[in-house]
Amino acid sequence: MRYNTVIFDMDGLLIDSEPLWNEAADEVFRQYGVQLTPEQHASTMGMRTREFVQIWFSRYKIPAEYVAQADASILKTVTAKVQLHGKPMPGLEHIFNYFLQKKFKIGLASSSDMQLINVVVDKLGIRPYLQAVCSASQLEFGKPHPEVYINCARALEADPVHCLCFEDSFNGMIAAKAARMTCVVVPSLSDSKLAKFNAADLKISSLQNFNDLLLNTLG
Repeated sequence: MRYNTVIFDMDGLLIDSEPLWNEAADEVFRQYGVQLTPEQHASTMGMRTREFVQIWFSRYKIPAEYVAQADASILKTVTAKVQLHGKPMPGLEHIFNYFLQKKFKIGLASSSDMQLINVVVDKLGIRPYLQAVCSASQLEFGKPHPEVYINCARALEADPVHCLCFEDSFNGMIAAKAARMTCVVVPSLSDSKLAKFNAADLKISSLQNFNDLLLNTLG
């Protein structure tokens, strides 16, 4: 078998948090007179919060001195929303049981801050199954840079070419591919037909759909 390790993204893949991220950003951005469209939100999905804020504050001429404050406000707001309203994505139990049965090493590589990662990991009850948890929030580069995936593979003592990654965003997919890993994308229903996701090694509609046939196809 070519693969012995699986690394998961978190937001939008394991937990249905992307709408909550958008809500939190909209609430904070409204204080600065900015309202993003769904297309604008989608274009920066998968990035770290401060980079997301920097991009749109620059576009809308908001002084850079307010970036740190907005970044912190969005993180605080989305963490509270996820704690109250976050729900596991379909197929979460299936995908973890699948790779546990195959004795894969399992890691998580997220752009989110560790504060939110810890909330999600405990809310989903997956901490006992994760052998490495890596955040890009304090790294020099975030997704689409591969650093967080490379770090996670190193923590798992895994060769990147033996790692299978699951992502839901284009920026995350690029990060995984740049790390020389095989990437399975599970885009949202609204994004599923976008041609850019054809760059993935495999595209599926739900974690629930992954099986031996697809794994062997990748191998």
